[in-house]
Amino acid sequence: MSETVIAVLGLGEAGSLIAADLVTAGATVRGFDPRVAPPPGVIAARDDADACRGASVVLSVNSASEAAAALRASLPSCAPGTIWADLNTSTPDLKEFLRTEAAGAVDVVDVALMSPVPGKGLRTPMTMSGESAEALAGILAGFGADVVVLDGPVGTAATRKLLRSVFYKGMAAAVVEALEAAKVAGLEEWLRGNIAAELIKADAATLDRLVDGSHKHAVRRREEMAAAAELLDSLGVPSRIAGASRDWLEDLKTRRP
Repeated sequence: MSETVIAVLGLGEAGSLIAADLVTAGATVRGFDPRVAPPPGVIAARDDADACRGASVVLSVNSASEAAAALRASLPSCAPGTIWADLNTSTPDLKEFLRTEAAGAVDVVDVALMSPVPGKGLRTPMTMSGESAEALAGILAGFGADVVVLDGPVGTAATRKLLRSVFYKGMAAAVVEALEAAKVAGLEEWLRGNIAAELIKADAATLDRLVDGSHKHAVRRREEMAAAAELLDSLGVPSRIAGASRDWLEDLKTRRP
């Protein structure tokens, strides 16, 4: 098999772990991060453009705010047919902007990391979309990546990830807010046990109960969450999630599922 050169732009937690696994799997990896030294085996580059020289695949793992600048800086060093994989968590519009900005000089692929990278590295489940997604999937899967290709343009993978984030990160925020208030009230241990028990016994029917119950009992639950928000405020804990739940239930009072 001919040598595969992969550039990794951004060597934070995710980028470093993925780059190290690629090296272990046999890829030649060139990396750049202005703040982080590359892990062992990764060839240090002077800047983004230098990292991309000779690479057939570029993994942009810096941040959404830096994604466009990294692309612009690197384009002069990218050979025709280079696959530019944007792994940053961002909006579908930004993914499409990158594709437009590339103007065909590189093939932009939208990649979404679907779980935390620590402990999995390159084997972190990924979804990807765009015209060159199949080609990228074939390359990365050859090094051991866990990849699902979605049918659709760039932005399709980002849309799925962000919709999942509304649930998953929103649930995490609700748990943190509830435990902060419970700690002030001297009930943190009890609430931790209660939440853990509910998560353990959840099943597929739990989703239907959550959705249907919210619509059916919106009036009563709105009052319950209004009281919960007042309780948190009285404890000195900002009721951001409780208040948002109250407002959502107010809206659901006039809707049907």
